[in-house]
Amino acid sequence: MNAVTDRDGATTHGSDFLQLRADDVPADGKADWLTRQVRQAITDRRLTVGSRLPATRLLAAELRVSRGVVTEAYRRLAEDGHVEGRRRGGTVVVTAPPPPPPSPSRTEQPSSAGPFTGSPDSRAFDALRAADARIDLTPGRPDLSAFPRTAWLRAERAVLAELSSADLGYGDPRGAPRLRRAVADWLARSRGIAVDPDGILIVAGIAQALTLLHPVLRADGITAVAVEEPGSLGTRQHLAHGGLSTPPVPVDAHGPDVAALRATGAPAVLLTPAHQFPTGVVTSGERRRELLRWAADGGLILEDDYDAEHRYDRPPVPALRSLLTDRLCYMGSVSKLLAPALRTGWLVPPRRHLEALTDAKRFTDLGSAVLPQLVLARLMETGHLERHLRLLRARHVRRRDAVIAAVREHLPGAVVHGAAAGLHLTVTYAPDVPDTELAATALSLGVKCHPLSWHRQLPGRPGLVLGYAADPPGALTEGVALLGKALRTLA
Repeated sequence: MNAVTDRDGATTHGSDFLQLRADDVPADGKADWLTRQVRQAITDRRLTVGSRLPATRLLAAELRVSRGVVTEAYRRLAEDGHVEGRRRGGTVVVTAPPPPPPSPSRTEQPSSAGPFTGSPDSRAFDALRAADARIDLTPGRPDLSAFPRTAWLRAERAVLAELSSADLGYGDPRGAPRLRRAVADWLARSRGIAVDPDGILIVAGIAQALTLLHPVLRADGITAVAVEEPGSLGTRQHLAHGGLSTPPVPVDAHGPDVAALRATGAPAVLLTPAHQFPTGVVTSGERRRELLRWAADGGLILEDDYDAEHRYDRPPVPALRSLLTDRLCYMGSVSKLLAPALRTGWLVPPRRHLEALTDAKRFTDLGSAVLPQLVLARLMETGHLERHLRLLRARHVRRRDAVIAAVREHLPGAVVHGAAAGLHLTVTYAPDVPDTELAATALSLGVKCHPLSWHRQLPGRPGLVLGYAADPPGALTEGVALLGKALRTLA
């Protein structure tokens, strides 16, 4: 039985369930009162469908009423159709009134506007994700159906079997030492990066890595971070949210134009050198040397290695971090390798920024959840992550080839970019149809994709960015055929 002390110091009794107080139970009509309290909680959604009501004996004791009072209230609620008794499952809420219509808000876009109306803002991705479509070709979607559930469960059981009670407490804000060691080994083997585990910070994906960097960069006097042009709209939005300007640096067939980077005057630049988003360009050796010279003159490189593991028709390319340490901040994650839902990534900053970033992580969330870190570490240690990657590569090649074949058939004259690696293709076409109109028309036909202009700050040739990792070849072929139909409709 729960007892609390009121403001006058007197002790009263009641239940944690709906914060019901024994003193509020009327002398007469007890079952009526309790029925009203529960029915009102269902109406205002303090109790939702699936919520479990307390056992009759327990609630009766807490409210100091007979068990028959509670039983009668539950019977009335069951007759109303609100609850249902499920034996060992207890009494559960099974229906609720429909939600009231949302009140209009000045900040909300009208539902008829769609994600492709006006300049894309921070809600554009949410609007596109929420839009109904049969075929989703938006970039950045890994094959979530391939998530290694059996291996994850096996690793989780093994981790729990060997975990001590002390291991369930607060962890190191830099991340679990075991995962930092596994990541250091992974980076050395797969990305050519030699790093001490103590130099790694485990974060909730690259999005959090950027968020942690915002105040650290500003404290270092950095107020502008140059970005690739075209380059990721989402990344640009993250930097802008942190109060950093994002001057564009054009990308050509060899990578970012370093002369243009110098001309911006920005002291830092964010790059995707192993597989540039969205063009798919690999930064050439000569451009890498130019970037190293720019960094040696005081520049800071933020390297987003977001999908470097996914390569098919070209040899591996080492990370820039393998060539430069004190002027480069490296970021990676398992979002494109396993699942974004894990919210697990790593940050390898210059030594001079490590302490400040550790403090930023500590005061943000005291460190990422430890159990998923330990499970991921085991997958890395046992080699299962590498086996999973090999499976994905074979699957992705078939899907990529299906998209390329469909583009040739249904989008004649279109040019495919970035096919040798990654999880997406960029397709450019004749410049007489705005790509936002094409994407909007495609959405009306049941296909989602990104217009290339979303990822531009400067004028450029229109195009579409098409993700292919998450769908089977048949769906991809159908999706591109519908894109061709949309283009013919607008031409």
